[in-house]
Amino acid sequence: MTATHLSYRQLLRMVLSRAVAAVVVTMAVFFIPAGTLDYWQAWAVCGVIFIPVVFVFGYLLKHDPALLERRMRYREPHKQQQRIVRLTYPFFIITFVLPGLDRRFGWSGMPVAVALVADVVIVAGYGLFILVLRENSYLSRVIEVAQDQKVISTGPYAVVRHPMYVAALLMYLALPLALGSYWAVIPALAFVPLIIARILNEEIVLARDLPGYIEYTRRVKYRLIPTIW
Repeated sequence: MTATHLSYRQLLRMVLSRAVAAVVVTMAVFFIPAGTLDYWQAWAVCGVIFIPVVFVFGYLLKHDPALLERRMRYREPHKQQQRIVRLTYPFFIITFVLPGLDRRFGWSGMPVAVALVADVVIVAGYGLFILVLRENSYLSRVIEVAQDQKVISTGPYAVVRHPMYVAALLMYLALPLALGSYWAVIPALAFVPLIIARILNEEIVLARDLPGYIEYTRRVKYRLIPTIW
């Protein structure tokens, strides 16, 4: 395991500051466009997103601070990945803002059951993400290969090569429905080709820099969906 470069206090301060900022920004993006706090779907999404984060961050602070520090990195070292990330920003913002406008103007009129099922999908996606974190201590937020990193081929990695992106897609695509908006699904779908582009570029980096990765791709043939891709 790669040692952390930050002290425990520095890492804790970073995690708390970013967590508070994420909660404030997310709630502002949900509720300001809605023009009301009477938006139960947004409150439910905040719960299913942020409550698990508290436990995950607490666990990683105690048991795997190196992984938590890697998850705090945002700046991609590769220019191709930087371009892909920049392309995600407008779709990401629209996907988060549009449901509030939908709530304000009543465009979708979605049944309660649809939003609740979408909440369950988000929780399932987060559960898969936690499994991936437990299996792969090298799971950085950016595309990089750590010193002494090894190929992980157990757990979810025995089924598909990029289970973290499967979890991300489950959560991200379910988010508009959980927020009560059919219309926000449209910009959310743009996330799919961008994830595919990110995976293809990431595999070039891993094949070049991570010993054993090419052999791993021969054993586990599918990237996201078994028997499909």
